Amino acid sequence: MILSTSCLFIHWFFLFFSFFTSKGDDNRRESSAFINPDMDTETYYEGKNMALFEEEMDSTPMVSSFLNKLANYTNLTQGVREHEEAEDGVRRAAVPHMGTFIGVYLPCMQNILGVILFLRLTWIVGTAGILGSFAIVSMCCICTLLTAISMSAIATNGVVPAGGSYYMISRSLGPEFGGAVGLCLYLGTTFAGSLYILGTIEILLLYIIPPEKVVKETTANDMRIYGTCCLLLMALVVFVGVKYVNKLALVFLSCVVLSIMATYAGAIKTAIKPSNFSVCLLGNRTLKNEMFEKCAKTDVELWNLFCDSPYLNATCDEYFALNNLTEIQATPGVLGEPVLVFPLDNLWGNYGPDNMVIERKNLSSVPAEANNDKLKNYVFNDWATYFTLLVGIYFPSVTGIMAGSNRSGDLRDAQRSIPIGTILAILTTSFICILEILNVFGFSVKTKPVISILAWPSPWVIVIGSFFSCCGAGLQSLTGAHHRVIEGLQEWVFGHGKANGEPTWALLLTVGICEIGILIASLDHVAPILSMFFLMCYLFVNLACAVQTLLCTPNWRPRFKFYHWTLSFLGMSLCLSLMFISSWIYALVVIVIAGCIYKYIEYKGAVKEWGDGIRGLSLNAARYALIRLEEAPLHTKNWRPQLLVLCKLNSDLEVTHPRLLSFATQLKAGKGLTIVCSVLEGTYMTRGDEAKKGEQNLKAAMAAEKTKGFSHVVVSSSLRDGFSILIQSAGLGGMKHNAVLMAWPTGWKQDRDSSYFTCLETVRETTSAHQALLVAKNIDHFPANQERLKEGTVDVWWIVHDGGLLMLLPFLLSQHKVWRKCKMRIFTVAQMDDNSIQMKKDLQMFLYQLRLNAVVEVVEMVRLDISAFTYEKTLVMEQRSQMLKQMQLSRTEREREAQLIHDRNTASHSAANDKAAGATSDRVHMTWTKDKLQNERNKHKENMAVKDMFNMKPNHSNVRRMHTAVKLNEVVVKKSCNSELVLLNMPGPPKNKKGDDNYMEFLEVLMEGLDRVLLVRGGGREVITIYS
Repeated sequence: MILSTSCLFIHWFFLFFSFFTSKGDDNRRESSAFINPDMDTETYYEGKNMALFEEEMDSTPMVSSFLNKLANYTNLTQGVREHEEAEDGVRRAAVPHMGTFIGVYLPCMQNILGVILFLRLTWIVGTAGILGSFAIVSMCCICTLLTAISMSAIATNGVVPAGGSYYMISRSLGPEFGGAVGLCLYLGTTFAGSLYILGTIEILLLYIIPPEKVVKETTANDMRIYGTCCLLLMALVVFVGVKYVNKLALVFLSCVVLSIMATYAGAIKTAIKPSNFSVCLLGNRTLKNEMFEKCAKTDVELWNLFCDSPYLNATCDEYFALNNLTEIQATPGVLGEPVLVFPLDNLWGNYGPDNMVIERKNLSSVPAEANNDKLKNYVFNDWATYFTLLVGIYFPSVTGIMAGSNRSGDLRDAQRSIPIGTILAILTTSFICILEILNVFGFSVKTKPVISILAWPSPWVIVIGSFFSCCGAGLQSLTGAHHRVIEGLQEWVFGHGKANGEPTWALLLTVGICEIGILIASLDHVAPILSMFFLMCYLFVNLACAVQTLLCTPNWRPRFKFYHWTLSFLGMSLCLSLMFISSWIYALVVIVIAGCIYKYIEYKGAVKEWGDGIRGLSLNAARYALIRLEEAPLHTKNWRPQLLVLCKLNSDLEVTHPRLLSFATQLKAGKGLTIVCSVLEGTYMTRGDEAKKGEQNLKAAMAAEKTKGFSHVVVSSSLRDGFSILIQSAGLGGMKHNAVLMAWPTGWKQDRDSSYFTCLETVRETTSAHQALLVAKNIDHFPANQERLKEGTVDVWWIVHDGGLLMLLPFLLSQHKVWRKCKMRIFTVAQMDDNSIQMKKDLQMFLYQLRLNAVVEVVEMVRLDISAFTYEKTLVMEQRSQMLKQMQLSRTEREREAQLIHDRNTASHSAANDKAAGATSDRVHMTWTKDKLQNERNKHKENMAVKDMFNMKPNHSNVRRMHTAVKLNEVVVKKSCNSELVLLNMPGPPKNKKGDDNYMEFLEVLMEGLDRVLLVRGGGREVITIYS
């Protein structure tokens, strides 16, 4: 009683003395409201605005420096940039410059409106009919449209560097799938080069210089010789410089645009005035019109085709003699015969075996005995045709959708350009192809492609335009195969080639594979092979989008919102169906190739870990997945807070703060790992039953708060040891926690022996374990799961960058219905030497790349002098801390103090009796032991320390930290006093444990005046990324 009264008196006297001295003596020493230190002590206060975080600046840089590094980021690959710089000797800026139109839309248009449109679409329409052609074009276009939607979602889910489609697949499904599908993409792009080169040579030999032949036996040998020469020439251009290919691309693309414009200009002209092109029929059979000029039996050239002499008494073919010739216009126009504008007789397909003569069904003819020698004069099937064959031949026409994504490293804003440009290109080309189906059908008219007869002013516009279009597409395929795809695949297959990163060996391999396609010497045989590889690639693009959507990983935040996992599965199913429809043999071969590559990469060991969806799925698997998760560390994209919730149980073993479980539920939304733990002091032998009861109560509280996870109660000799064990050992294998959630110890000033010490040691334990820490102040004021916040803001105060957890938490909260309507605001602090305007722009760009919607504000903290209030508050803090240290006695010391007081009271009572009896001495006689002597000396030292306590000066470092806490608190309260939740960077604990009391005071000052506060301390690793 006497001791507690004396302590209260000392405490009251101390407060009064501090107030008196601050009003009196300090006023004589200071001339203003601010402390102006002398020159010799000024160095202690440099950079004092952020002094609270200065001990961790090496590992957690300031936001300004982090954003500065981010602003200088570029997604151009080193090989491309250095190669072009080495060619012209000019150092280029590292900023990509291509926009949506030039970088995505036009390349896709150039590849889609290519060789198949000019050379095979009209033949497909003539063979499959109007309805069959609609079915073919619709299936292929829907397949590519669904794939483009999935690709747009993946492409807008972060920065996509060079590598394009391969990068997106590998980062979504893992290195094994990425390597397998990436090589299929490479082979498909390489065979696309063969396809375009064969198309170039076909146009050259059939329509430009048909009489010229190098080898007289077969046209196939002509294709091989001319194709090989063309391939070598294109490879030389690619080898000399990629920049020349990029420059020529615009020229070739202009040819495509000019050809399309000439076609529609001619269509308008022909609709008014029919063209002079006509088709000659003998009976109901179409004749090859390049063999004669006039459709009449009197024409000498036509007569000689069917008769053995030019005289009238010559012996002629029986069918030629019995049937009449009919000449019809190829494009009759609006006033012409409408049955030819939309030929009803071509609604259905004209499939048949090879060497079958094409007959017009709505015309009659006199049958006659077939003469095989004269079949070459008619239009006939040079090989057997059927629906599935035409699907495989046409599909390469729509594979150009990857042309834009393969240029992702050259785009100014790939997240915006790829979805818009690709989808617009697909819609435009689909419309053009459908119009072509309605307009023309057939193979050629007078040695010109059918489509060329519509061209205005001359058919040569289409011929020359299609020739250069195929040349440009071939160059782009060679460049895309060896450079844009291989720059991602080279970690598995290729080296770097040149010192500047140009994959020369990859170019040689690409040329070799492309030569294999040219030796096939048939565009119609190469097209199905090409279709298989691209369909396999599209299949896995859809699969990657579906897997990421169903996993709902925190990193899956596409800016493109018009996607759904059902569309991805539909696209995946359509791709698989088209593979087996086109050629089931080729489909099986490609699947086997992809499977072999997958097993090879799995056998060799995937040295890269890219946060793919397969690894995300394995988080929810059992033993096999747990073993795999321990093979490599978790990637940033799969990172989500796996919570260890530290709960406190009251005397009835009930959860003290059930809202802590509610907040964990809102943060997790049922995803990932949640472990709810508590600690009981004692031994398990004596408190084992209580531990089981406490665990049951935890489970009941978790069920009430809808918290999905595991519960555990341990018994330990102290709370500190128990929590330390849980932080170290909770979880199993890869399913371990990476973040700790706890409540702020509100009564730490009164209960300094338990909650205060436990909180500090937990901070140190999580820091040492590289785990994140979330400390919620006023957790009982947080909203329950049943509440709905109608409006308000969640404010993030981003002071230092410690992994990006501050950015991720508001997004995770916004996924829960409690916080869904709250808007996110991000505040960051600018120093005197920071450019606050540039910081705001950089932060907005960073949020754009993170796909986060938030209001950005940069707060400028002026470098003011230390105020007298801050100085006094620091002094009071240190004096209180010193006094409490003096008053803190161990249990043994308290017993000794009580015994000493008892002895003194007994001695005083004896002295009073002696005095009454006439005794003269009033001293207390006691036996001086060693312990009593030491206690008296300690008492003397304590008295001296109390006297010195009121003459002490605050530590300069503590003054600076208090200044940071006070000023930052003023700004936070001003901006966020009405916010629903405030997230703050949690400063690290002092390295010297003597400053523990001060550390808690700093945090109290930092959070003063705020209701709901969440202190966040990162685990020392990145948890959010801009990459896909």
